[in-house]
Amino acid sequence: MRRIHKILLFVLLTAMASYGQSLGDVARQTRQKERAKGAAKKKVITNEDLPESPYLTPGQQETVGKLKPAASPASPSSGQSAEQWKSQILAQKNNIATLKAQMDKLNDSVRFVEANAYYNGVQYNQHQVKKQQQVEQMRTQLAEQQKQLEAMQEAAKKAGMGSAVYDP
Repeated sequence: MRRIHKILLFVLLTAMASYGQSLGDVARQTRQKERAKGAAKKKVITNEDLPESPYLTPGQQETVGKLKPAASPASPSSGQSAEQWKSQILAQKNNIATLKAQMDKLNDSVRFVEANAYYNGVQYNQHQVKKQQQVEQMRTQLAEQQKQLEAMQEAAKKAGMGSAVYDP
């Protein structure tokens, strides 16, 4: 009985293999279908086509947590147009959002381990402490950036700009 089952299984498997389609045949058929449809031209997407991401880029990763000198807030000038004010304020808001995202990402990566339970546990925890210190530095920098944004918004108000300019 077992021998019959084995023979039957072997026959079924070989029959299925003979009816199966090879990968090469499938690829040829797919290419022919694309040609028949007149496949649209392929578009190459470059970095210019992609929107800016709030996440870290390789260049930003090197400066995460390092204090940058704060740029002085834009001084109220009567020659500045509403679009200039708006673009400066939006750029500052984007800087703040990027810094918050970096800070959140770094803060989420802090994980302490039980020092005795892991090989190099002490060194790992020291690295986590450094990450926490970087987060604190970034908090300080974030507070400075927010003060700078408020100063820019106040200057735009004093220059007579509407709320659509100073609070876009």
